[in-house]
Amino acid sequence: MGEYIPSYSGSMTSASPTAPAEPGRDIMREQRGAVAGLSWALGWVGAIVAIVVTALSAASAVTLAGVPDPGWITTYGLPTVTAVGEVSAAIALGSAVFAAFFVPPQKDGVLDVGGYRAIRIAATASLTWCICAILLIPLSVSNVSGQPLSASLKPSNLVNAYSQVADARTWLWTAIFAIAAAAAARVIMRWGWTIGVVGLLVLSLMPMALAGHSSTGGNHDVATNSLILHIVGATLWMGGLFAVVTYALADGRWRTLAVRRFSRIAFWCIIVVGISGVINALVRVPIGDLFTETYGRLVVAKVVALVILGSLGAWHRRVTIARLDGDSAERSTFVRFGIIESLVFAATFGLAVGLSRTPPPAGESADISAVESQIGYRLDAPPTFGRILADWRFDLIFGTLAIVLAVVYLRGVVRLRRRGDDWPVGRTVAWILGCVLLLFATSSGLGRYSPAMFSIHMISHMLMSMMIPVLLVLGGPVTLALRALPPAGRDNPPGPREWIQTAIHSAPSRFLTHPAIAAVLFVGSFYLLYLGGLFETVVPYHAAHLLMNIHFLLSGYLFYWLVIGIDPAPRQVSPVAKLGIVWGSLPFHAFFGVALMMTSAVIAEGYYRSLNLPWNLDLFADQRVGGGIAWAAGEVPLVVIMLALLVQWRRQDEKQARRYDRRAVRDHDADLENYNDMLKELNRHR
Repeated sequence: MGEYIPSYSGSMTSASPTAPAEPGRDIMREQRGAVAGLSWALGWVGAIVAIVVTALSAASAVTLAGVPDPGWITTYGLPTVTAVGEVSAAIALGSAVFAAFFVPPQKDGVLDVGGYRAIRIAATASLTWCICAILLIPLSVSNVSGQPLSASLKPSNLVNAYSQVADARTWLWTAIFAIAAAAAARVIMRWGWTIGVVGLLVLSLMPMALAGHSSTGGNHDVATNSLILHIVGATLWMGGLFAVVTYALADGRWRTLAVRRFSRIAFWCIIVVGISGVINALVRVPIGDLFTETYGRLVVAKVVALVILGSLGAWHRRVTIARLDGDSAERSTFVRFGIIESLVFAATFGLAVGLSRTPPPAGESADISAVESQIGYRLDAPPTFGRILADWRFDLIFGTLAIVLAVVYLRGVVRLRRRGDDWPVGRTVAWILGCVLLLFATSSGLGRYSPAMFSIHMISHMLMSMMIPVLLVLGGPVTLALRALPPAGRDNPPGPREWIQTAIHSAPSRFLTHPAIAAVLFVGSFYLLYLGGLFETVVPYHAAHLLMNIHFLLSGYLFYWLVIGIDPAPRQVSPVAKLGIVWGSLPFHAFFGVALMMTSAVIAEGYYRSLNLPWNLDLFADQRVGGGIAWAAGEVPLVVIMLALLVQWRRQDEKQARRYDRRAVRDHDADLENYNDMLKELNRHR
C-alpha cells in the first residue's frame, strides 16, 4: 500500500490527518485492528506467565510477609495488572522513540503518517499504563495490609496509604507521569515535541525501577542502578521491536531505514540488559542458589529468554532486514518472526513480574549496619587521602556515562583524523580530563563517602557543578559531532547531525540559554537545595542522589556553555557580556559558601545521626568544612574561565583583523582612502 502524507491545519496541537479515500480508510482500519490485536496478545501472554510464576511462590510470599492472605483477587490481580501495564509502557516508549528517531518527519517538521500513527499508539498505550498504575494502588495496599481488595478501595484507606505504603506512592507517581505522556502524545503534531513524550515515559519507569527487592538491603545502590538500566533497556528493546513490526505490517515507506536504526539500538539494548541483569542477579542471589531456589531458577529462565531474544535479533539482522525492500512474501517473513520475538518478549516481561513477586533467597543476612541500610555498603573507617584515592566503588550510572562519553568522543576524533581533518589536542585533553574527573567524583572514595559526610558531598558537588562542566564544555563536543557525523544529504531522511542542529536552535534551547535562566538554574539551586530545606527532605533517598548529580552536571554544563562555550549556541554572546555574566553570578556562589558556614543548625542532622558513624560525631564542624569548600571552590573554575575568555577575545580580534585585511585587499583600502579624502576636505574648508 502506498503511503499518503497527511495534511494538517495548525502547527502543533489542534490538527488531525486529512482522511484518505475510502479504500485507504478500510486498509487503515484493518491495520488498527491488527495493532490492537497484537497489543492485547502481548499483554495477555505477559499476564498469563506472571500468574503462573506467581502461583509457584504465592503461599511462601504471604508467609514471609507476615500478613493475612489478601485473597485471590489481589494475589493474582496484582501480577496480571502489572504485566499488562509494563507491556503497555514498552509499547508506548517504543512507539514514541519510533516517531522521534526511526522515521523522518515531513520537511516542515510535522510528523509524517508513520510517525503520526506511532505517536497515537504511544498515547493509547500510555493511557493504558496510567490506568494499570491507578489499579495497582489499591491492589498494593491490599497486598501489604493483608486486607481484601474491597477494604483497600475505601477512600479513607487509599488516602492513608500514600504516607504508609511505599508501593502506593510508587504507582501514583507512575500514573502521573504516564497520564502526562498520554496527554502530550495525543495533541502533538511536530517532530520536536516527541522528545518530551519520550522523556515523560522514561520518567514513568523510574518509580518502579527505584522500588522492589533492589531498593532494600545491602548493596542496594548497585542493585537499584543496575535495575534502572535493565528496565529502560528492556522496555526500549521490546517497544522498539513492536513499533517496527507494526510499521512493516503497514508497509511503511521508510521500513528499511526504521528497522536498521532500531537494529543499532537493539544491539546496545542487548548488552545493557544482559550486563545489568547479571549484576542485579549476583547482588540478590548467591550463585549456589541459582538452581536450588525458586528465585534462582526464575533468574536462570530470564537468562535463557534473553539468549533466545538475542538469537532472534541476530537472525533478523543477518537475514530478514536485507529483504524488507523485496516482495511482500519476504516482508511478511520479517513480520512473522517479529511477532514471534515480541511474544517471547511479553513472556519474559511476565517472568520478570513474577520474579518481583517471588521472595529472594534468605542467604542475604538481615543483620546489616545502619549505614549499610541507608546507603547500601559499609564504611568502617574515616576518609583519608589514601582511601579517597584507592577505595573505589564503581557507579553504574555515572561511571558508565564517563566511560561512554570518553569513548564516543575519541571515536569522533579518530574519524576526523582518518578523513585528514585536524582537531585541537587541547580540546581532546579537556574532554578526557572532564570524563576522568566525572569517574573519580562518583566512583572513587570520594563518591563512596559522599552520601555519608556533608563535607565530602560538597567536594563531589563542586566537582560535578564547577570543574567537570568547564572541562567538558572546553572539549567542544557539539562542534566535534557536527564535523564527524556525515550530513544526510539533500532530500534524504535527517540523521544524528540534523537532530543535533535542530536541538541547538530549538525553542527550549533558546529559553535555557538565556543568561538569567542559566544563572538561576546554576546558582539559585544551591540556595534552594541546602538553605531552603530541600536537602534534608530528600537526602535519605537513592533517587535524590542520582537527581542531584544529574542536576549539578547539566546546570553547570548549561551555564559554562553560555559563558565559555566554543560550540554553536542558540544565543550569540560577546566576550564582554560573558565576562559580565561570570562576575555577576560568582559572587552569589561565594556568598552561598559563607552563608553555609554561618548556618546555626546542622543540615539534615537526623539523616547523618542515623548513620551512626563513630568517626563523624561533630556534624556542625563537618558542615563548616563543607561551607568553606563551597566558598573556595569557585576560584579554580574562575581562573579557567578568565583564561578561556581572554583566549576567545584575542581570537575574535584576530579574526576581525583578518577579515578587515581581506576586505582591504579586495577593495584596495577603500575605507582608508575615504578617510583620507575626508581629512583633506576638512583641511580645505579651514
